[in-house]
Amino acid sequence: MAGVFITFEGIDGCGKSTQLRLLAADLRARQLEVLTTREPGGTTLGQRLRAALLDVDEQVDPLAELLVFAADRAQHVRTVLRPALAVDKIILSDRYADATVAYQGSGRGFSPELIKGIVSLATDSLTPDLTLLFDLTVPESAVRTRRRLAAKRSDRLDIEDVEFHERVRNAYLEIAKANPDRVRVINARGSVEQTHNLVMKIVIPFLQERGFTGAGQSANKA
Repeated sequence: MAGVFITFEGIDGCGKSTQLRLLAADLRARQLEVLTTREPGGTTLGQRLRAALLDVDEQVDPLAELLVFAADRAQHVRTVLRPALAVDKIILSDRYADATVAYQGSGRGFSPELIKGIVSLATDSLTPDLTLLFDLTVPESAVRTRRRLAAKRSDRLDIEDVEFHERVRNAYLEIAKANPDRVRVINARGSVEQTHNLVMKIVIPFLQERGFTGAGQSANKA
């Protein structure tokens, strides 16, 4: 049995971070070893890069943004992800390389060739075993984002215009279409509980196939 790498993707406000936390808690209750992480910010260096990248007061050139995200990912892959996979952990990551394709590729307009090369270099060809794409329309996302921003400061990506977020959403759907064996699209329009149930119905059978059932736990809970 080897470790498993699961990523959570989607436009801002889709609920992926909440769903990651719920899944992690459920898997740990089954006595499974889970590592939760995120991009940017999954390492000490990444936390510093995240603070600079997402600060609304920071003027970041699009190319600089792309390269800093890549630097964060390179550090993440080499110091967190590969070591955790080597000791058979289940990794749940809030964003990974698909986010660069969607946000910097389609959102910022960089060429697919450039994005592919930078992603390949940063990831050292490490690909997720499973990606959960939480799909939500941009207007629905905007409503949720406004609620969230009432409780915290916005970041630079939160305040991009509607057209930017439409490009990002469409890019994510294209990624899913091109990678049906890896990417599972989840309708994120329902309640938190409804969405969590959809997540469980995908993840538990997936983990069972790879030998992760959990000591003393039923693997059929969903």
